[in-house]
Amino acid sequence: MEFEQNRAAKPVSWMLIRTFFIVPYRRWQARRLRACTRKVLSRLNDSQLKDIGLTGEDVRRL
Repeated sequence: MEFEQNRAAKPVSWMLIRTFFIVPYRRWQARRLRACTRKVLSRLNDSQLKDIGLTGEDVRRL
């Protein structure tokens, strides 16, 4: 047997795990949060939006 065949497998890199699982999950979380925020704000009328310093156009751009 050769030396390379007897060696233990290399551990998986943390960067590889982060690239494939954590980063996409965090992006998905951010999209869901924006969608939920947009949904709640779209239910408010113009006077309620004005109270918090937003307009209907701001909500549509969010």
